[in-house]
Formats: sequence, structure tokens, C-alpha cells
Amino acid sequence: MWRVILLLTCCWLGTGLAACDTLRDAAIVAPVDPPGGDPVQEPTDVKYYPSDEPVRMGLEQFNRGNYGLAQRYFKDAVEKAPKDVTAWVGLAASYDRLRRFDLADRGYAQAIKLGGETVQILNDQGYSLMLRGDLSGARRKFMKAETLDPGNPVIVNNLELLNGSRRFIERPPNNQP
Repeated sequence: MWRVILLLTCCWLGTGLAACDTLRDAAIVAPVDPPGGDPVQEPTDVKYYPSDEPVRMGLEQFNRGNYGLAQRYFKDAVEKAPKDVTAWVGLAASYDRLRRFDLADRGYAQAIKLGGETVQILNDQGYSLMLRGDLSGARRKFMKAETLDPGNPVIVNNLELLNGSRRFIERPPNNQP
């Protein structure tokens, strides 16, 4: 009984494969006259449209907490568009989260060179300094950002975070180790 089932299965598969081979040959044949004229474009006809895809993907990965991937996308973005301030700030912030503060400082410097000291850049630099443990430097940056945009909820939140960091620093008794 098993032999009959096996024989019928082999015949069925052979017939199916033979039909596929015929269809494959028919699909390879191209039409003689392609619609729409010559499909080959001249190099002068191609137009470049800049894409925000690397920046968009960098922001998405940064917001997900994938700072290594965000750094790759932002690095790609600044290589493609070296005058994009958003890409430079994103690259610097990604480097901050990867604890590459030397590279973050370069990114912030480039962003300031291109767009000036904006509220976002000052806030991000303050956060960077806070991550490094330079709380007084962070306070200076946050205060400068707050003078440019008083009441900004992000800056207010970062100042509260900074104040909380100062309150919870534990010291040994009599400042002795």
C-alpha cells in the first residue's frame, strides 16, 4: 500500500514540476516592444532628491534606546549632508549615550558652527555634562538655555533632575574615605 502511495506522489510531483518548467520558460521571454519608449535613462535625466531616511531612522532608533544603531544612521546622515544641524545634534547625543564624550563634543561644536547655540544644543550639552558628572557645567548650560526659552518643559525637567542629583550625593562622614 505504501508503495502505491509513494508511486502516486512521485508521479504527481513530476507532473507539477514539468508544468513549472514550461511556465518558467514562458516567463523568461520579454516583449518585443517595451511600452513607454526607451527604458534606459541618460545620466543627465536622473534627478537627485535628498532623503531624510538616515535622520528619520536615527531618531527612531535613538527613541527606542538603540544608541549604537542611532549613531550609525546619524553618521550616515552627516556624511551625506554635512550641513544638517539635526543630524549633527543627533550624532552628538548618540555619542553621549555611548559614553564617547570626546566625539559628542565634536558633534556639538559642528552643530553650533552651522546653526549657532540653540536651546536644543545648549540643553543637550547640559545633559552631556550631567552624564559626565560635571554638575556645575551642566547647570550653566541649562541656565543659558532657560534664558533663551523660559519655561521650556524639557529644560525645567533637566534642572529638576540636576537638583535631584545634587541632593542625593552621598558623602562619607567628615568627608573621610
